[in-house]
Amino acid sequence: MASGRRRAPGALPAAGMRAWGGLSGPLARAWTLRGLRGAPAAASPAFARPSGPARWRAAAAVEVGEAAGAAASGGPGAVRTRFAPSPTGNLHVGGARTALFNWLYAKQQGGTFIVRVEDTDAARSTKESEAAVLRDLKWMGMQWDEGPDVGGDFGPYRQSERTAIYKEYAAKLVEAGAAYPCFCTDEELAAMKAQAERDGRPPVYSGKWASASAAEVEAEMAKGTPYVYRFRVPKDREVTIADLVRGDVTWNTNTLGDFVLIRSNGLPVYNFCVAIDDALMKVTHVLRAEEHLPNTLRQALVYDALGFQQPTFGHMSLILAPDKSKLSKRHGATSVGDFEKEGYLKEAMVNYLSLLGWNDGSEQEIYSVDELVESFSLDRITKSGAVFDKVKLNWMNGEHLKAMPEADRLAAAGAAVLAAGLLTEADAGLLGLVLELSLDSMEKVDDCVPRLRDLLAYPLEETLAGKGARKFVDNGFREFAAAVVAAHEAGALAEALAGDGGAFKGWVQGLGKELGVKGKNLFMPLRIALTGKMAGPDVGAQMQVLQRADPLVGPGADYVDLTARMAALKRWTEAA
Repeated sequence: MASGRRRAPGALPAAGMRAWGGLSGPLARAWTLRGLRGAPAAASPAFARPSGPARWRAAAAVEVGEAAGAAASGGPGAVRTRFAPSPTGNLHVGGARTALFNWLYAKQQGGTFIVRVEDTDAARSTKESEAAVLRDLKWMGMQWDEGPDVGGDFGPYRQSERTAIYKEYAAKLVEAGAAYPCFCTDEELAAMKAQAERDGRPPVYSGKWASASAAEVEAEMAKGTPYVYRFRVPKDREVTIADLVRGDVTWNTNTLGDFVLIRSNGLPVYNFCVAIDDALMKVTHVLRAEEHLPNTLRQALVYDALGFQQPTFGHMSLILAPDKSKLSKRHGATSVGDFEKEGYLKEAMVNYLSLLGWNDGSEQEIYSVDELVESFSLDRITKSGAVFDKVKLNWMNGEHLKAMPEADRLAAAGAAVLAAGLLTEADAGLLGLVLELSLDSMEKVDDCVPRLRDLLAYPLEETLAGKGARKFVDNGFREFAAAVVAAHEAGALAEALAGDGGAFKGWVQGLGKELGVKGKNLFMPLRIALTGKMAGPDVGAQMQVLQRADPLVGPGADYVDLTARMAALKRWTEAA
């Protein structure tokens, strides 16, 4: 680990300038006061000198830091995890998986789950996006213990509200010489990068301001030249983290170069904010996607420079599309909100996402949330990329649909058919019949809509004109249809349908004897005559749906009642 010997959190290395190099003393303090403890280079309002409550928060943050090491060292109930979304779009399934793993581990350990909003990208961050992300997390059932809407002991929980805290810690680094002002222009930086590429070297900062004289710095300050603050990266040091997923990961600091902490507009950069926030919020475990692994070196150096104990890191593989590329919008729905709108159950989403990069070593695939909390373990997170398979998600959603309490399933189905305009009232008895005929093949609640629409329709002419029905049409279907029509006109069919299932079965058997047919030559013509189709659920059950739906049919249904069906069948027999 890079942290080496433990120091009080917030303290800088005892060796001071011997460890970090550069200038210290009165001149460094002058730069600090001018650039960080006064108005910054671009006079950013967010980085004005804190006073009143803001000043108290910054001071309180230092006190918080002093306890961070104790929490990070573990102990019963000490686990603190976090999910830190950027509110620049919707909650992607990758982010949802990250949140879920952190939530599951905190729940299992009796710890604390934190939501922190990383909204320092003012140009792209929106309140609407923040609200959408929080709403999607709540829909999935992941309630947090601390966050922007519920508060907590270590707030604020939006980075845009923590700028005074970042300024306080940047000042510590500058005073110790671990950071310095840099006046390089964009053109100078581009030239350095191009030269490094020509030399075959890493594109690290090689400007003069890391070792500038006091006179040079004072001259630029006096002219009002814009500047950033850079972190002074120690040379020839190896930094190692013990990653929970990937094992030991080591970097050499010579590949990095001095990186920016505070931009010329006075706003802090991501890696600086994250390190400060995780330390002050006592985060003990940082579980996140592998794309954040390169950031960890910068964050580890900031931890080390300020004497903070590093959290335990775990970098999970990305979620891949079926073609093994990174999952994106071109592969279809990728946001949690999209899946909710498409009719997926939150239980299925939680179950499916939990298995993208984790398993408990068994063959079990269907889990309740309680089972996941009980089974989840960090040592079962896998290194290999997880493929997002919508076919499997659909199957899993169907399994959770079957496991739903019947009342909840009927309510969901009722809402779906009402929204589609198929019914004017969500009759529980009718919906129960529809689901009984559909549930085994349903993957989403909305699948009951096309099923009911199909049951209410009567596509007789299209079916009889098709190739599949030709052999029945050519082998006595006209006579069969005429007999069904005659039974309807005599009231026998209505009487059979009004009774129990046995009455209808007896009528069918009697019809077969009358016409001298049985088996497929009886049941297929009967299906065509009564439903207008050659395939589907039990014909008697379909007729029950038809009878019960009659007074409830809405404007969105292509409904053909029994009388109209028999009239259409009679017209066909007369024209055949």
